[in-house]
Amino acid sequence: MRIMKKDSTPFEPVKENLGVLLGLVRSELVRTMEAELLATGVDLRFTQFLILKRLARLGPMSASELARSVELDGGAMTRQLDQLERKGYLRRRPHEQDRRALRIELTEAGTALWLQMTDCNARVLEAAQRSLSDAERDHLHDYLERVLNALRDKA
Repeated sequence: MRIMKKDSTPFEPVKENLGVLLGLVRSELVRTMEAELLATGVDLRFTQFLILKRLARLGPMSASELARSVELDGGAMTRQLDQLERKGYLRRRPHEQDRRALRIELTEAGTALWLQMTDCNARVLEAAQRSLSDAERDHLHDYLERVLNALRDKA
């Protein structure tokens, strides 16, 4: 599609750089996931979804480990944990080896909610990739892993 400048000469639309494009994709995934959750009656923000996902997949962990895994600072993590604990989805338990430390774990209600949310997550990710063939999906995944590893200097 060509766009006309004020002087009526056509120019090509600007192709977004990688950083902007990745940011836009992430924003749309977050927006779509939150809408999908709400449509199924789950009133959670994307960050809360990520917290429950990490606990479901990795098991109990400390608040600082959890904060690192979802890229939150300590204060923001405490607020999120307080909200999720009030909703009955997680609990803080004393650490088995260090009585000064706490472990965060899912409750039964949190586990049941996670199982419900996995379908939402699958639908959103499928919709995001619906225009890609299986081979293109594999290539996209490979490319993004390589970009991530390069940024983490693991290449």
